[in-house]
Amino acid sequence: MAVRDERQGFIALTRFGFGACGDGDLAAASLDPRGFLHAELESPGAALLAGPGLPSGDAALQTFFAEEDAKKAEREKLAQNLAMENDIAAQKTMPEAVAPPSANPPGAMAAKPPKPPSADHMFFRADARARINRAFIARVGLVERLVAFWSNHFAISVAKGGPTRAAAGAFEREAIRPNVLGRFSDMLLAVESHPAMLFYLDNQQSIGPDSPAGQKQHRGRNENLGREILELHTLGVNGGYSQADVIALSNMLTGWRFVGREGKLGTPGSFVFQPHIHEPGAQKLLGADYLQAGQDQAQAALLALARRPETARHLATKLTKHFIADAPPQALVDRLAQVFVKTDGDLRAVSLALVDSPEAFAAPPTKMRTPWEYCLASARLFGRAPDDPGPVLSSLAMLGQPLWRPPGPNGFPDDSAAWTSPEGMKLRLDLASQWANRLRDPPDPRELLDAAFGAGASDETRKTVARAETRAQGLALLLMAPEAQRR
Repeated sequence: MAVRDERQGFIALTRFGFGACGDGDLAAASLDPRGFLHAELESPGAALLAGPGLPSGDAALQTFFAEEDAKKAEREKLAQNLAMENDIAAQKTMPEAVAPPSANPPGAMAAKPPKPPSADHMFFRADARARINRAFIARVGLVERLVAFWSNHFAISVAKGGPTRAAAGAFEREAIRPNVLGRFSDMLLAVESHPAMLFYLDNQQSIGPDSPAGQKQHRGRNENLGREILELHTLGVNGGYSQADVIALSNMLTGWRFVGREGKLGTPGSFVFQPHIHEPGAQKLLGADYLQAGQDQAQAALLALARRPETARHLATKLTKHFIADAPPQALVDRLAQVFVKTDGDLRAVSLALVDSPEAFAAPPTKMRTPWEYCLASARLFGRAPDDPGPVLSSLAMLGQPLWRPPGPNGFPDDSAAWTSPEGMKLRLDLASQWANRLRDPPDPRELLDAAFGAGASDETRKTVARAETRAQGLALLLMAPEAQRR
């Protein structure tokens, strides 16, 4: 008979997921904490997300292009009408000319109909709703935590506007989710060839200086994508690359673009390789010669980067830092890096090795929940699925982690200090009070504590919640307890 261990069950739910969602979660996790996590990691298609209102990246971009064309046509029509009115006014020379009667009384202004939401706004909201709902209903949330981790690792920002905003959700659904438990090399290729990333890091403007287009237009390469692949996506800032390597990889990536609105080279919004803007000739990257022609050259370089030991170490460090501690245990980092290398970057194997490690359940809960984790964990704690993504999105923005809008290509910070400022904690307290007071039929906070935290709750937290004068106050205190804030 299995021995129930609520402390270990609580760690499984909070360190690797979004906390309990319902009375049975803690009990199930406590019977076999690691098996509870394994079940989600081994579930086929656990990371995939699809549904009505969630268009593919190229479909989203086609709608975006069509809307932009319609706006341009409307602006041109308004400009023509204004020019015609000015011409008519200039031709009126008779002083007794009388203006036509107005449909509105003097002083009244015609009411303008509200503008419909833009396509990129609708796509963003639909994907946000789907992401929030998936995280809410997940049994553990480990796979969703991994999706968020890799999405932040390969960060793009809707603040860039245009194609990146229109296809931000599709980028995560198409490049991250299908590969989050697959091979890192497949994810890397999918990410770097996705229109959202190509636009975000300006590869759409990169032209090989010695290519036919470069010589004709006197334009050159853009190094943003090549630099971030080396510095952020693979080797890491201390991965041993040089500026010459940045130039070489950027040269190899010239020609990696997406089809524009005209659709001359294929389906608008889809990836395309354009040979006439690709930098010709061999390239040397990290001491290796790449003699391939065209698109194959950059693909070969990306596959080689995915298999580098520096990449394995960089990714193992980030994963350990995210799930275990800001100062990641070096022994665990080394073991995860070894698994990565031995399995050719099998991310499911790496994730299983992480949850099976002794450190996974022995390390103290020092990591602060990010705003995304805190908002979802709070909703799950109350068992109230968000019907509208608006309040969650507003809360994320208030707490400093607006969805798919990091401050730069390096994503949101992943250390606890970034989320524990006095102002940040005050905002969490304000939100906790708001959420608790909005519940129409609030549960007893003491019963909720037992169901969600069990033996994972400290005596101090139990006493604090028990002293609350109202249920709403008790629930707010519960949300601000260390057990709800840290993992």
